Amino acid sequence: MTSNSAIKVAVIGGGCASIATAFELSRPALDGRYDITIYQLGWRLGGKGASGRGRSGRIEEHGLHFWLGFYENAFQLLRECYAELAEDPGAFDVADWRKSFFPDNNIGISEQSAADQWHSWSAYFPSTPGAPGDPVAEEGPPSMRLYLHRMLGMLRTLLLTVDSRNEVGRDAPPGEPGFSASSAGKDPHRLLSTISDLVGGAFAGTQAVLAEALALLEAGIKMLPSPLSNPLSDLAAWIARQVRDRMVKGVVGTPYYQHVWEVADLVIAGVVGILRHDLLTDPRGFDAIDDYEWRDWLRLNGASEPAVQSAFVRGLYDLAFAYEDGDVHKPRLSAAAALRGVLRMFFSYRGAVYWKMRAGMGDVVFAPFYEVLRRRGVKFEFFHRLTNVRLAADADLRRGERSFVAALEFDIQARIKSEHQFEPLVLIQGCPCWPAEPDFSQLVDGEQLATSGQDFECHWDNRRVGARTLNVVEDFDFVVLGVGIGAIPYICPEILARDGRWRDMVDKVKTGPSQAFQVWLSEDLDALGWRGPNLIGSGFAGPFDTWCDMAHTVPEEGWATPPKTVVYFCGVLAGSATAPEQHEPGFQARQQDTVRRNAVEYLRYTARHLWPKAYDETGDFRWDLLVDASGDGAGKSGEARIETQYWTGNVNPSDRYVLALPGAARHRISPLDMTYDNLTIAGDWTDCGLNTGCVEAAFMSGRLAAHALSGAPRLEDIVGYDHP
Repeated sequence: MTSNSAIKVAVIGGGCASIATAFELSRPALDGRYDITIYQLGWRLGGKGASGRGRSGRIEEHGLHFWLGFYENAFQLLRECYAELAEDPGAFDVADWRKSFFPDNNIGISEQSAADQWHSWSAYFPSTPGAPGDPVAEEGPPSMRLYLHRMLGMLRTLLLTVDSRNEVGRDAPPGEPGFSASSAGKDPHRLLSTISDLVGGAFAGTQAVLAEALALLEAGIKMLPSPLSNPLSDLAAWIARQVRDRMVKGVVGTPYYQHVWEVADLVIAGVVGILRHDLLTDPRGFDAIDDYEWRDWLRLNGASEPAVQSAFVRGLYDLAFAYEDGDVHKPRLSAAAALRGVLRMFFSYRGAVYWKMRAGMGDVVFAPFYEVLRRRGVKFEFFHRLTNVRLAADADLRRGERSFVAALEFDIQARIKSEHQFEPLVLIQGCPCWPAEPDFSQLVDGEQLATSGQDFECHWDNRRVGARTLNVVEDFDFVVLGVGIGAIPYICPEILARDGRWRDMVDKVKTGPSQAFQVWLSEDLDALGWRGPNLIGSGFAGPFDTWCDMAHTVPEEGWATPPKTVVYFCGVLAGSATAPEQHEPGFQARQQDTVRRNAVEYLRYTARHLWPKAYDETGDFRWDLLVDASGDGAGKSGEARIETQYWTGNVNPSDRYVLALPGAARHRISPLDMTYDNLTIAGDWTDCGLNTGCVEAAFMSGRLAAHALSGAPRLEDIVGYDHP
C-alpha cells in the first residue's frame, strides 16, 4: 500500500524494462515509498515480448523468444516474482519457476553447400552448475581474464577433438617441447624469455609445443601486469599461426572438422584481439572496440575468410537481426556487442545455454509480473497512448534549475465501463494469459469497437475517445520513459528540438524490422523428414533464417484435437525500414500481407530442405498439414490454408529490434543520466552495460532506472553492469 506522501511515479510502457523498474520500486522493503502507475498502449503488457492467446487458445508471439543462461538479472527478478506468488498463489499455479522454463543445450547452425543443398549441424554444450538467477559467487561474474582462460580451454578441447582422430599432426609425434610452461610460468623473467624463444622460432610447432604454449599463455595472463601485455599478444599470434597451419592441413574437405577449424579460428582471433587491444586493463572494457564492425575486427586479428564467413558467424548475425535497415546485404554488428555477447553466451551461462519457455512470454513472464505488481499496489492504466512529453518552459525554470517534465499528454483509446481497473487476463488450461484481443465487454461501446477494426497497438491507428493530460506534482513526480526508442521522435519532439544528445541517440541507435510466422502441423517433424535433435536453428535460408520446433507449447494451448507440433520462424523484414510510405496509414497492413506472402513462398520452396516429406508427388507443399484452430479453414485448400495460421510483421516503431551498430554505443544515454530533473529512461536501447537488443539488457536498464530514482538496487548488485 502507498501513503498520501508517497512519491508518484508514472511509468510509460509495459515492456521488460518498465516491469523491472516497477518491480524494484514496489519492493515491500521500500515500505510504499513510491506510488506507481503504468500507462500502457492497448490492453496488454510485454512490449516486443508481448504474446496473446488466439483461437483454440493458441500462443501467438512477435517471434521466437527464448532466454539465455547468462540472463542473471532477468531470471533473478522473475524467480523472485514466482516465489512471491507461491506464498499466496491464488489463480497462479507457479510455485516453481522451473515449471515455466526448461534447459536446452543444443545449438544448431545451417550451412549451404556448393550444390545449393543445406545441411544442419549441432553442438551440445554441457550443463554447468547452478541456474541463472542463483546468488552470484563472491568473486562476481566472469572477468575478462576468466573469459580468456575459458577461451583457451575451449581451444585446447577443439584441438584435441581433431588430434585424437589423427586428422592433423600425423608427421609430428608428441616428442618433448624443450621447455616447461609450469616451471617457466612461476618466474616472470623466465616466462618472458621462453615467450621470446617461442616467437623467435627456437621451437618447432609440434603438438607438444603447442600444448605447452597454450599453458604458457594462461600463466602469463594470470601473472603479467598490463605493461608486459605485448609479449602475450605476440605469443597469442604465434599460437594462432600454429593452430591455423595445423587445422587447415587436417580438415580440408572434411565438413565436420571444417566446422571445428572455423570455431577454433574464431576463438584464437578473439584471444589475440583481447590482448592486442588490451581489453584486460582498458577502463572502457568491451566498448573500447565498439567502433569496429565484428567481421572486420576478426579479420584484423587474423581470422581467415572462411571462418569470418562461416555459418557460425552468420548464425549469430541472424540471432541478433544484425542487418542495417533490414537489408541482409548490409550485415553490421559492433565488435564490442558481438564479443561481449558471445563470451557471456558461451562462457558464463549457468545450467544451460538456452532456457525455453513452456508457453508464451505473456503467459510465463508478464502475467505473473502483472499479478505481483497489482498485489503490491501498482496501478495500471490501459488504452493510454502517449502523444507528448511536455517540458517546462524555460521562463518557468528558476536559476540553476534543470529542465523537467511538466506534463504528459495521452490519447485515450477506449474507456472502461467499470469504476475498477480493466481486467486483462483470461484463463487457458487453468493458466492466466493475455488474450490476442481485449475483452470488449469491459469497454464502453465495446460491440462497436469490436466491429470497427481498430488496432489498439498500431502506431498508425490514431482513433481515440478522448484525451488526458497529467501534470507534474498533481499527477506525478517522476517519469520512467520505457517505450521503444523508435517511438521517441513521435512522443518527445520538445526534447529532440533542444537536446543534441537525444537527437544523436535517435539517429545512431537504429532499429530494424522483423517478421515471424507460426504453423501448427498435423504431423511431427520426424514424420516430415527432419533428422536431428530439437534445437533452435539459425543461419538457415532467408527470409526466415531462424526457426524452432515448439511442440512443447501445444499442451499449454486449448485445442480440442491438438496438432502434433507447432514451428516458429523469424528473420528480418527486408525493405520496410526504408519504404517511402512507412509513415502513411495502411503501411502496417501492407507489411502484414508481405509477411504472409513470404511465409507461403517459404513453405512452398525453402522448407523442403528441412522437411523433405512435407511435399507431395508434384513437389508442392502439403498444405493440408496446416491445422486450423477454428474450423473455418475446412473449405480452404492449397496455399489459402495459410490464412488459418499466424504471422506478423514487427514494423511498429516500438516493436522494431534495437541494433548494435558499430560506433553507436557512445550515443546511448544511461538511465542514470539526470539531465532532466524528473525523467529517466528504460529499455534495451539505453546505455545499460550490455547494449544489445535482448531481455537481459532491458531488465538491466530497468534496474538502473529504479536505482536512478531510489538508490536501489545497488549498482554492484546489477549483475554484469561494470560501468563507472
